[in-house]
Amino acid sequence: MKEIVCISGKGGTGKSSVVAALSWIAKDEILVADCDVDAADLHLIFAPEPEKSEEFYSGIKAEIDPSRCIACGICAAKCRFDAIHPVGNVYQVKPLDCEGCGYCFHVCPQNAISLPEQMVGHCFTSNTRFGCKLVHAKLKIGADNSGKLVAKVKNEAKQLAAALEKEYILVDGSPGIGCPVISSLSGANLALLVTEPSLSAQSDLERLWKLIQKFQIPAACIINKADINPNISHEIKKWLKKEGIRMLAELPYDEDFQAAIVNGNSVLEYNYTKWQPVFEKIWQALKETK
Repeated sequence: MKEIVCISGKGGTGKSSVVAALSWIAKDEILVADCDVDAADLHLIFAPEPEKSEEFYSGIKAEIDPSRCIACGICAAKCRFDAIHPVGNVYQVKPLDCEGCGYCFHVCPQNAISLPEQMVGHCFTSNTRFGCKLVHAKLKIGADNSGKLVAKVKNEAKQLAAALEKEYILVDGSPGIGCPVISSLSGANLALLVTEPSLSAQSDLERLWKLIQKFQIPAACIINKADINPNISHEIKKWLKKEGIRMLAELPYDEDFQAAIVNGNSVLEYNYTKWQPVFEKIWQALKETK
């Protein structure tokens, strides 16, 4: 089983559009995992119908029992995050401000504070209109531990892919280099980098490559919207060659991508004749990349 993780140094490069197009091409060979749990968007194209849903618990938050609170104010005075405030005759915790450090729990003289584990999201296994399975998740607004939820999505995807005897897992990762990306790259066989010819994207691509090298994972790259700045595209290609990263394709700026998204489609569904040979070639190149 080969795990291909599609990532980008910054958002907006077209990473999810590429994943959707490749999923349409390779739908009989793959299982798809959406590991961009903080801002998941593949479901907008795949129209998944969940067959399994599981709550995800991680982290703690302080909660104050009003029946035990004597409004002494010690917890509020000690809270470094200004998360505890008086409400009427008792104190309450603002969940979005609480960091779960537990200090208030230890200083409360009435044992009025508890630290329950938080239900911060859901993990789903779904059927899609493409015909392939999708493992995806939804993290609550302001919730932490997205890296752990990514790990859960990947583990679920690997188990299901093995059970279905799929040759490939195609992962839509998060932008950037933070915990979700690190978790997405763990155990991967190939990183597919999607970038664009802008100074910020070029800088973030180089920063992302430094992270990938620590995992000793081979990489391949697609330059999307390559014609909007030919000079930067040229510089990116020179850098890819120097670093030994395989260049798979230069995709032009094309309004087909925006139109497809507006209609909730992959770009192949929107204009199959034009884009099928392009992404068929990319998929075959990915399969051949060692």
